[in-house]
Amino acid sequence: MTDTPAPHTVQETDAEALRERALAALLTARERTALLTDSVDDHELTAQHSPLMSPLVWDLAHIGNQEELWLLRAVGGREAMRPEIDGLYDAFEHSRASRPSLPLLAPAEARTYAADVRGRALDILGGAPLHGGGRPLERAGFAFGMVAQHEQQHDETMLITHQLRSGPAVLSAPEPPEPTGTVTLPAEVLVPGGPFTMGTSTEPWALDNERPAHRREVDAFHIDTAPVTCGAYQAFIEDGGYTDARWWAPEGWAMVREHDLTAPLFWHRDAGQWLRRRFGVTEPVRADEPVLHVSWYEADAYARWAGRRLPTEPEWEKAARHDPGSGRSLRYPWGDEDPTPERANLGQRHLRPAAAGAYAAGRSPVGVGQMVGDVWEWTSSDFLPYPGFAAFPYREYSEVFFGPGHKVLRGGSFAVDPVACRGTFRNWDLPVRRQIFSGFRTARDA
Repeated sequence: MTDTPAPHTVQETDAEALRERALAALLTARERTALLTDSVDDHELTAQHSPLMSPLVWDLAHIGNQEELWLLRAVGGREAMRPEIDGLYDAFEHSRASRPSLPLLAPAEARTYAADVRGRALDILGGAPLHGGGRPLERAGFAFGMVAQHEQQHDETMLITHQLRSGPAVLSAPEPPEPTGTVTLPAEVLVPGGPFTMGTSTEPWALDNERPAHRREVDAFHIDTAPVTCGAYQAFIEDGGYTDARWWAPEGWAMVREHDLTAPLFWHRDAGQWLRRRFGVTEPVRADEPVLHVSWYEADAYARWAGRRLPTEPEWEKAARHDPGSGRSLRYPWGDEDPTPERANLGQRHLRPAAAGAYAAGRSPVGVGQMVGDVWEWTSSDFLPYPGFAAFPYREYSEVFFGPGHKVLRGGSFAVDPVACRGTFRNWDLPVRRQIFSGFRTARDA
C-alpha cells in the first residue's frame, strides 16, 4: 500500500506550525458561525424553520458545548463551565424536531457562552503539547482539528437551515467561475481495474471512519467526468421519471407517491419554465449546473433510467485519488497540496455549485473533475467500517451509524470548508434526505 505523507500537510512535527494551523482553522470556523448567526434576528435564531433541522441558536450553543467538552475538559483538564446544559446540547439525547421545546440558552447567552469557551480554548492551545507523542487527542493537534471540523460541519447544517428559511435573502456571495478552455471534456472516462489504497493511516486530522489505509481491488469501470447536470436531470423528469415505477427502488417509489414528488427539492414549474428557490431568491434552473437537493432514491432512479448506476464508494475514491502513473493514492484529486480557489468550490465562497466542467486545475489523474466541492455525491454503498476500524474518540461519531440504513456521500459541497474535506473524507445520510447539498455522478461497468 502507498499512503505516504506529503511534505506540506499537517504531518509537521513542529509544534508551532501545528499550533498556527489549528488556530487558523478555529478562527475561520468561528468567523463563518458568526456570519450565519448574526445575519438574522433573534426570532429567526430561535425559530425552527423545518422539523428536519434544529433552531440556529441550538447549533450555536452546541458548537460551544462540544468545544468545552473536548478542548477545555478532555485536553485542558478543566472543570465544567456549564455542566447543567450538557444534556440539552447532546445530539443523541434530543431529536431535532423536539429541540425548540427545550430550555435552550437565549441568543445573547449562547453567544457569550461560545465566546467564553473559545477564549479558554485558545489559552489551552497556546500551551498544549502538539507533537507526535503524548495522548492521542493531543497528537498532531487532533482534538483542535476535530473541533474545527465539527464547527464547520454545523456551519454547513446552519447553511441548510438558511436554505429552508421562508424569508428574504440575507446571505450573498460572488458567482463561481465558469469553465475555461476550449477542450470539450468527454462525458466519461475509463478507470483501469486493479488495486489501490483506500482510506488513510497518515492524515493526522482524518476521522475514525476514514481509517485505516487498506488495499482494495476494483474492476475497471467508466465514470462521469462531471456531476449530473440540471439539464440532464430535466430530461429524466420530462420522460416521466417521477411517474414510472420501473426506475425506482420500492422504498423510493413509496416516497415519491407519499409526497407527490415531481422534481428536486426547491424546484417548481411556472409558465413552462423550471424555477428554483435558492437562499430566498427564485431563479431559473441553470441547465449546465450540477443538480442539487436530490435524495439517494432520486439519484438511483436517474441512473437506472440512463442505463447506468451510481458508483460504489471504492470506485468513487479510486477515480478521485488513484494516480495510475505512480501507483499512489493522493490526498486530493489534483495532488497532495491543500485546496485553493482555483482547484475546488469550497468554504461557502460561493452559494451554488459551479457549472459542469469548471475547476480544470482540480481534475484527478484520470481526468475526472469536480470530485471535491460543488455537491456531495451519493454512492451506491452503505456506510460501513473499513477493515481494522477503531472508534475514536467516541463511538457516536461513526460507529452507531454503520449499517444498511445510511448511504455514503463523497466529495463535499460548496458549503464544506477545506478543513472538513479530504479525498478520504466520508459523509453519510439517510437515502430519503433531500435538504442536504447533494448531487451525484453515474458509472457503468467496463
